[in-house]
Amino acid sequence: MLPKMRDFDFSEKSVILRLDINSPLDPKTLKIIDKWRIEKAIPTIIELKEKKAKQIIIAHQGRPGEWDFTDLREHSNEIEKIIKENVNFVDDIYGKKAIDEIKKMKKGDIILLDNVRKIKEEMDKKTPEEHAKSEFVKKLSPLADAFVNDAFASAHRSHCSLVGFIPVLPSFAGLLMEKEVEMIGKMLNFAERPRVFVFGGNKEDKIEMIKSLIDRRIADKVIIGGALGNAFLKDISLRKIAEGKIVYPVDSIEERDIGEKTIDIFEEEISRANSIFLGGPMGVFEEKKYRKGTEKIFKAIANSGAFTLAGGGHTVAAIRMLGLENKFSYVSTGGGAMERFLMGKDLPVIEALIKFKR
Repeated sequence: MLPKMRDFDFSEKSVILRLDINSPLDPKTLKIIDKWRIEKAIPTIIELKEKKAKQIIIAHQGRPGEWDFTDLREHSNEIEKIIKENVNFVDDIYGKKAIDEIKKMKKGDIILLDNVRKIKEEMDKKTPEEHAKSEFVKKLSPLADAFVNDAFASAHRSHCSLVGFIPVLPSFAGLLMEKEVEMIGKMLNFAERPRVFVFGGNKEDKIEMIKSLIDRRIADKVIIGGALGNAFLKDISLRKIAEGKIVYPVDSIEERDIGEKTIDIFEEEISRANSIFLGGPMGVFEEKKYRKGTEKIFKAIANSGAFTLAGGGHTVAAIRMLGLENKFSYVSTGGGAMERFLMGKDLPVIEALIKFKR
């Protein structure tokens, strides 16, 4: 069983809170242009605030060497605006400045340390026990009573800030992490049949996932649109894996959106489903000319009355653009983590939380 926040008394305790608030930025100003992941992290922050816990938040933005690899000052400001409480950004991670600020904290205080990916060893793929020996963990863990990981979107990574504190501190899944595991687990194990999985976009690795869902008898039907669907439309060898369970396009608009006949077929399959997973748009929805397929299928799923789960960066962007977020049973913050979970593979963060449960 996953250790949850309700299993520990956080009252006036010092807590290291790992979030995934990695956000889309404006390339020119580096300002945050979509606060969705930040908003999803807020319930855990508020829960700890109400317990008067001291929150030491750690998070990342971008990757070293990429244009969106920045500090977290803007993220701090956005959290502050939402919760209407002071969030102290510290431009240090585990040096003297960070440690001094942590030691000065009073009950209920919140600080956000700088981008953990500025630490050289952060992205090393090591075991929790190996990461626990890092200077980062050795310097910060004595200053905390507990560790809360609410970074589901990064749960498929065995990075230092994600798993390194788990062997040395009482560690728990945050509210978002708990909800993600519950809802994806429901789709895999308990959702009413027939279960229909709808995939779009252009990720080639989705073929492996589709095979896995069919082989494990998780999916009763798989609908494929987007560039992936066009591949099935053109490639006879791909169609051979269909086995009657895969529904692919019969027409398309300039290979950038599904056609009218395909929309009708997909809508008919969706109408029969009791549980639906959505992972990927049906075309280049960013362009109005190629939006109809995505809009029609997403709305059919949202209004189906079925249990509906959606996830993935482009999927979420399309759902939010169409104003459908509140019509889905659940919209996941995870991309790679969600896909790995659906394939029945272990997530290092969840495995570590269970292994070292106290």
